[in-house]
Amino acid sequence: MTVSFVCRTESRLYVEQLFDRARSIDLHLDSQKDSGEQVIGGVTEGLIGEGQEVTWRAKHFGVPLTMTSRVTRLDFPRSFTDEQVTGPFTSFVHVHEFAPTATGSNMTDRVEFTAPLGVLGRVAERLILARYLERLIRDRGRFLAGRT
Repeated sequence: MTVSFVCRTESRLYVEQLFDRARSIDLHLDSQKDSGEQVIGGVTEGLIGEGQEVTWRAKHFGVPLTMTSRVTRLDFPRSFTDEQVTGPFTSFVHVHEFAPTATGSNMTDRVEFTAPLGVLGRVAERLILARYLERLIRDRGRFLAGRT
């Protein structure tokens, strides 16, 4: 079963700035220091673009995980989508949407994922993974917006 959630973040940054911060490999690493995230393949620094991939290694719940994501759509500065190519999920899609506001910009993160392992995965999705990932995405959004 697929689980989804939405996180919205307001920022004083211009929409173009927030868009680029969200696709920055360097800022992603800074925002995920607690999990010891590292880039081990693909685009290793700077801004990731459409059709490009990045492979991350991190520890979550004490378990080392590796995940390769590809940017499958990019419409500067409105939206981009990254999708898991290989990794711990059966599927993982993250749509990033951006809009200008009177005081800066808004970023909306739409995440859909499916855990492996059938019934056990569905239990983990509902009891642990959804809340954990939502917090991770919300905290990352605040970091990118300059509101840590």
